[in-house]
Amino acid sequence: MAVLSAQQQSAAEYSLERVSPVDGRVVSRETAYDRDHCLGLTAQAAAAFPQWSGLRATERAAFLVTAARELETRRDDFLASMADEIGAPAEWALQNLHFAAEILRETATYAQEVEQVEPLPERRGLDSRAVRMPCGVCLCISPWNAPLVLGARAIAMPLLCGNTVLLKGSEFAPRTFRMFGEVLEAAGLPEGVARVILTRAEDSEEVVEALIASPVVRRVNFTGSTRVGRRVAELSAKHLKRSLLELGGQSAMLVLGDADIDLAAAAALEGAYTNQGQVCMSTERLIVADDLADALIVRIEEGRRKLKFGDPREAATQVGPVISIDAAERLTGLISDALSKGAELVGGGKARDAFLEPTLLDRVEPDMRVYREEVFGPILAVTRVANDLEAITVANDSEYGLACAVFSANEERAGIVAEQLHSGICHINRCTIDDTPHAPFGGVKSSGYGRFGGRWAIHEFTELRWLTRARKPGV
Repeated sequence: MAVLSAQQQSAAEYSLERVSPVDGRVVSRETAYDRDHCLGLTAQAAAAFPQWSGLRATERAAFLVTAARELETRRDDFLASMADEIGAPAEWALQNLHFAAEILRETATYAQEVEQVEPLPERRGLDSRAVRMPCGVCLCISPWNAPLVLGARAIAMPLLCGNTVLLKGSEFAPRTFRMFGEVLEAAGLPEGVARVILTRAEDSEEVVEALIASPVVRRVNFTGSTRVGRRVAELSAKHLKRSLLELGGQSAMLVLGDADIDLAAAAALEGAYTNQGQVCMSTERLIVADDLADALIVRIEEGRRKLKFGDPREAATQVGPVISIDAAERLTGLISDALSKGAELVGGGKARDAFLEPTLLDRVEPDMRVYREEVFGPILAVTRVANDLEAITVANDSEYGLACAVFSANEERAGIVAEQLHSGICHINRCTIDDTPHAPFGGVKSSGYGRFGGRWAIHEFTELRWLTRARKPGV
């Protein structure tokens, strides 16, 4: 079971309401739980661990494949929920659903690798090997901006490795996460193996502290802001729990002097304005060779003006509202600060309620907040540079290091630049936004540590053990 039945609900319940950024209506009313109730669910997850971890990895993989199928059957429900709760345009919501299903299916293909035994060099009379074992209960904390992808990614490999999971969903997308829990339930996961929990914002810190402190929780993964990630890291370290942190980003796209302008403009538009710039890999900083900048900015502005901006519930909409009115006000503050210090507004910049026009700023310099802070909104900031070395210096002048991209007609030149960038992910002549279940996904510096994806995630969610066996005399 993945969600609580009415008979299981305790008195420690609260109503969790979500007001839509689209029109200010209450669009979700879900049940949230307090610390003690969540600790009770942790105990149930611990009780389910022996049976679940005792299954073959191929058996556990079958549940993931079934969950992917169940997820896709509820396509329309999820698209409507994500439009209502987080203002997701239909194209982004649909990508979310399909990629979440892909994560579940492709993670299942690593079943044999999970159970792989590595023989160690022989010693006289001794067999020796290294094996990976499940850890126990894994606490998974996922944000609102890509709820299906980030929810699926948080639990898929932990489950395949034989752990049981508690997935704490965001209060900004409570209906979406509740329905994701129903998908897991429909997939037939045994009782207690995978729980989706929701809490009120004011209870979240207390609940997370208690869950990390619980002796049965052995792994923590968190996707979200660097500010909260630091707190999760502190708590995990205090209790000697390994954590995987995928945190903030401030992705830079470097356009060198010989780059294809059309290719770069298309990538900048996609990277900056997909999901209103609310993607951890969003292109926030466009670092451009000065002799190419004017022509590139003209091309980007032409594309920006063509973007369909408005109600995400309309099929043609490409850019909707940001997550809240508070977020929009913070973003307009970044724009005002930049303009007051000499930046130029090429286009956009107007806000109404939670709607902020896709915005293009030119001549952004290091003393401006938009240069330093994670934007997480539809603002593309252009900084002009004289040469490749300055481009590298500006790109690395950030506390974040998740994704970046380099554009050049000369692949060798682009590769030399890419090697010097401080990021966990780098693309050449491609948008900063990309993901696959088979790649090591994660960042450096204040963008976190650890890796989701592929065989690297197996290492995050298992314990490595050394096993020896004495041979019988004469063998």
